[in-house]
Amino acid sequence: MSNLRTLVFFATPPHDCSYLPEQEATTMFVDPRAHIDKKLYSQLTALGFRRSGSHYYRPHCEQCDACIPVRLKVDQFQPDRNQRRVLRKNEDITCKLVPASFSERYYRLYAHYIEERHQDGDMYPPSKEQFMSFLVEGSTESWFLEMSLNDELVALAAVDFLDDGLSAIYTIFAPELELRSLGTFAVLWQIEEAKRRELPHLYLGYWIKECRKMNYKTRFKPIEALRDGHWREL
Repeated sequence: MSNLRTLVFFATPPHDCSYLPEQEATTMFVDPRAHIDKKLYSQLTALGFRRSGSHYYRPHCEQCDACIPVRLKVDQFQPDRNQRRVLRKNEDITCKLVPASFSERYYRLYAHYIEERHQDGDMYPPSKEQFMSFLVEGSTESWFLEMSLNDELVALAAVDFLDDGLSAIYTIFAPELELRSLGTFAVLWQIEEAKRRELPHLYLGYWIKECRKMNYKTRFKPIEALRDGHWREL
């Protein structure tokens, strides 16, 4: 059984940064042969690691520390006016938590989302293998939050359960329903689910000040950032 003391880590060669143009990045990965149980996964997350499929990683750039792990303290969260509006707007959405798995309807929504919103990203063009390796393979504590409107799937959020909270992995939604802010709605639902389970945190991944796509994360308060090995309010 692996633990923090026995884990082996590997660093990638420098590669193009996915978030900051004209920047190079280096990523540190946990040895994929290691057995990562819920306890160890929780410890890694508290140290700033994230999960992508069966890979556990964190940025390891020598001359850049722009990627900052952030998490929300759910018991102190109060939605602001815009977030309350999002909740009202989506009162007709039905939510259901199911184990992460592959289905054709999940993949159709995923492919539609990537094709419409991320043609300039590393996930384009979408494929079933990519969907499986990114969202289905890996942690046994991985779940999908189905969001349906009139019995039709309109959004899907990948969520992991940890010892001290939930980890928001990724959210996809029908691009034509952009005005519903279903990404924000998914985070708000996960906050309430963490409260229901009496878990203190919702981990939101990395925040980069210069990356506009990540601005939404700091609208959830109070948010904590991991700096110099300590979680402090951002």
